[in-house]
Amino acid sequence: MTVLNFCRLGTTLTLLALFGCSADYYEKQADKDVYQILKTVEKDIFGESSQFSIASGKSSKEQQALTPVKILNDRKSTEKVRLSLNQALDYAVANSREYQSEKERLYLTALTLTGEQHEFRPNLFGSSQANYTRQIDGEEVGTASSALGVNQALATGGSLGVTLANDLLQYFSGDPRRSATSLITLNLAQPLLRGAGRDVAVENLTQANRNVVYAIRDYTHFQNTFSVSIVNEYFDLLRSKDVIFNEYNNYQSRKKNVEYLSARVDRERPEAVGIAEQDELSARNRYISAISDYRNALDSFKVTLGLPQTTQLRLDDAEIIKLRAGGLKPISLSSREAFAIALDHRLPLFNQVDRFEDSKRQVGIAANQLKADLALVGNASLANSGGPVDYTKFNFNDVRATVGLQLNLPLDRLRERNQYRATLINFESSIRTLSRNFDELRNLLDRRIRELEEFRQSYEIQKGAVKLARNRVEGNQLRLQAGTVEFRQLSESQDALISAQNAETSAIVNYLSARLGLLVELGVLDPNSKDYWLSDNPSKIKALGRPANPQPAFAPSDKVPTPEELFE
Repeated sequence: MTVLNFCRLGTTLTLLALFGCSADYYEKQADKDVYQILKTVEKDIFGESSQFSIASGKSSKEQQALTPVKILNDRKSTEKVRLSLNQALDYAVANSREYQSEKERLYLTALTLTGEQHEFRPNLFGSSQANYTRQIDGEEVGTASSALGVNQALATGGSLGVTLANDLLQYFSGDPRRSATSLITLNLAQPLLRGAGRDVAVENLTQANRNVVYAIRDYTHFQNTFSVSIVNEYFDLLRSKDVIFNEYNNYQSRKKNVEYLSARVDRERPEAVGIAEQDELSARNRYISAISDYRNALDSFKVTLGLPQTTQLRLDDAEIIKLRAGGLKPISLSSREAFAIALDHRLPLFNQVDRFEDSKRQVGIAANQLKADLALVGNASLANSGGPVDYTKFNFNDVRATVGLQLNLPLDRLRERNQYRATLINFESSIRTLSRNFDELRNLLDRRIRELEEFRQSYEIQKGAVKLARNRVEGNQLRLQAGTVEFRQLSESQDALISAQNAETSAIVNYLSARLGLLVELGVLDPNSKDYWLSDNPSKIKALGRPANPQPAFAPSDKVPTPEELFE
């Protein structure tokens, strides 16, 4: 390679710096690296990988062209949409802003890892510079310098670099002359005490790798909780719809009471008509309030799904019919069994345990920083000056090499001492945090199990209460016509009926919410199967060998513990 060719190479480097690769190219390269990392780590954790992507369907240029007006216009849809629960889940995954934010958080964590990995790979660099100088004496001088090289951090804590440089000096006036110098340099630095060793050297890379594992677990747990939250909101809306129908029927019934009593004013006491009219107004108000509550909840659900507020959303009433038809899906677990399952399957708990290990590892890293700085350093260079240079004919007997030790005594380690002491305190705090996490998990699972049993019994009670209240209303209506009861008794029985009907719907929806919540906390929920909220218990619970429904249906005659028995 001649000096002229090397100068041309320098010019090429300059052009690359000016025009380089496009922004789209870098975006695609980042996506490629990140998606490969996530695919690999997912396979290591779960045995399989997902088709993870943060793509929004629009290119970066299209997104940059968006204006607030365009975004506002996109939110003005008046489309009529009817969503089943499965369709609502699919729509939420595709359009929920919260869901997209969690995906981007995971992406950014993996993106950070690519930067840490880059440090331990050969990193190429190139530079070129050209100058023209007119000196005081009128002499004109031109200089050009170019360099190519590679640097790499070593897992031992050291660094290695190789540089190929060329300097050209050209005099344009007076006696035209030219000189060129080419240089190949090798530099090596390896710490022997402070900063030495793989554990210390790759700590940032290690933590970045572990952070990706944590982020994938957190994202997977979020997917489960998000899916369950959509199911719960959907059934809460269906419960509100059921309340609307119940309140409307109650309102119509109260209107009929007024009409009936008004027609019999000669046979009824005047205050009975007034009571009936007051009941009618109260029922009307409750009906209007139920409508308002439903509309508010529906608007909130649109926000969760990512639907424009102007969309006319309708739900599928068949979902709650299927829920009632399927009945309750009991989970028979003792506190000890539930905790054992969570220890094996709960992803947030795995992260809590691993973060405890991180804090323990940090103690050793901080202790290493208290050592003296002792490093082995060396460099070798091979120069060639004068005319054209042929790099294949370097005289390696002209190599100039240096090797030595650098020592920096640990005379001032106050900051490092403080960091080490803080790390010890953080580790002691992590011990308390982990033990608290274990206790809080037990507490959470115990509460979930108790809630499940409470709602199970509540549902059985309310089913019986609805039947009794309906019979009572029908009986009082007949007795009122016969003149054997006062109107107030009919009014009270109607109040009891509407309360029991609303409570029955609430009980089955509350039971579903508690059951799904328990499965999420155990870490055994599979939200990818269709209609999973209607499915039987996961195989991990069935594997315990417990009967599917060991508890008999609750009946009013069932014996309940006395306070003395409860606190014995």
